[in-house]
Amino acid sequence: MARQIIFTAILLLTLGIFTYTALRIIAFFRLTKSAFPIKNFGRRFALMLNVAFGQTKIFRRPVIGFFHALVFWGFCVILFGSIEMVIDGLTGTDKALKILGLVYDIIMASGDIFALLVAVSIVIFLFRRLFLHIKRFEGIEMKHSNHVDAIIALTMILMLMLSLLGMNSAYFALKTRIAESLFGVYPISSRLSTIYNGSSIKFTETLYEVCWWTHIVLIFIFANILPYSKHFHVFLSVPNVFLSRLDPLGKLPNMEHVMREVKLMLNPDTAFSAQASDTPAERFGVKDIEDVTWKNYFDALSCTQCGRCTSVCPANITGKKLSPRKIIMDVRARMKEKGPGLIKNGKEYTDSKSLIRDYVSEEELWACTTCNACAQECPININHPTLIVDMRRYLVMEEGLAPGEIKAVFSNIENNGAPWQYSPEDRLLWAKDLEMNVH
Repeated sequence: MARQIIFTAILLLTLGIFTYTALRIIAFFRLTKSAFPIKNFGRRFALMLNVAFGQTKIFRRPVIGFFHALVFWGFCVILFGSIEMVIDGLTGTDKALKILGLVYDIIMASGDIFALLVAVSIVIFLFRRLFLHIKRFEGIEMKHSNHVDAIIALTMILMLMLSLLGMNSAYFALKTRIAESLFGVYPISSRLSTIYNGSSIKFTETLYEVCWWTHIVLIFIFANILPYSKHFHVFLSVPNVFLSRLDPLGKLPNMEHVMREVKLMLNPDTAFSAQASDTPAERFGVKDIEDVTWKNYFDALSCTQCGRCTSVCPANITGKKLSPRKIIMDVRARMKEKGPGLIKNGKEYTDSKSLIRDYVSEEELWACTTCNACAQECPININHPTLIVDMRRYLVMEEGLAPGEIKAVFSNIENNGAPWQYSPEDRLLWAKDLEMNVH
């Protein structure tokens, strides 16, 4: 009974902290603007199975992608055992889901195998982080705290897997020695259990309890650390893929309030209507965090900081300042900085900073070619160019700022109706002396 009381107290504390964090994040989402409507659920579900669960984009780097996929699939399988541990902790039972019979045996065997595979994968990841110079893990946006964050999370995952193997092997050894019924199949832990052959039953029983508590408490701690870590994608990557933009990557969304004004101007009957005059003025594009959409912020929370986007960016490869990963990370950092002030003081609050310039420079924004290589490569379908273009829209439409070459294009469109410097009457002069066969 004391075990149940202690477990319940720890669980309630965990849920309380997690609820506080969740409500804080929800409050930040309320500061953002609406995005595209969520529909086409069948297509979204298929995309989620393919990209999130199938890990298809991860496999573009086949070797390291394979190990990452093992970690993801391992978490999916081991989650079942974690749910069982919560039930056991609350009710005082042992192996509460054993009633599933053969299905239980398959899941326990899979979890036991994946515990070893995940542990090996994490050791490889830690080795790469600590001893290999992986270029895409570096960058102006990747501070020392980001690397420490990654190492702490990987270490905790490794400890989770080792405690799980320790728990399973001790359970197998204990039940075998006292001739009690053994529930589940443990192909890895059954072999590891031989290390307990010289140990007393009391020691094996104690070790099982230590590993059980270590594993479940680590899960609770990990769950509350994740929202403040880059590993928040453990929770958010799957829903972020489900909520992906379904438009082709090269298609940029129109600004709805601009489209509305254009339609009103094209229709004389509504040009001076109440709809035209009463609609409040909206900011063009994105200047600061309150101008981004909820999907932009969801992307920022989901970002794995893997650097695949930046590693394929042609602007970054050729030495320009642009890093698509930095743009997304800046959104999360800016919301963390300004969000509490906006919640406390309302949307008129200002701290004399903005996302543009204080976080993202004009040089970075105009370096983007909108080739969409970053969005194509992102393993969780973050769309960087739409956010970059929205920040450009603010610069052009609110401040009238753009590189000289682009301003020349704007002037030509205004004066000549086309991006070229020639008047409409002169556009076909290039064909004046050409002989053409007309059929």
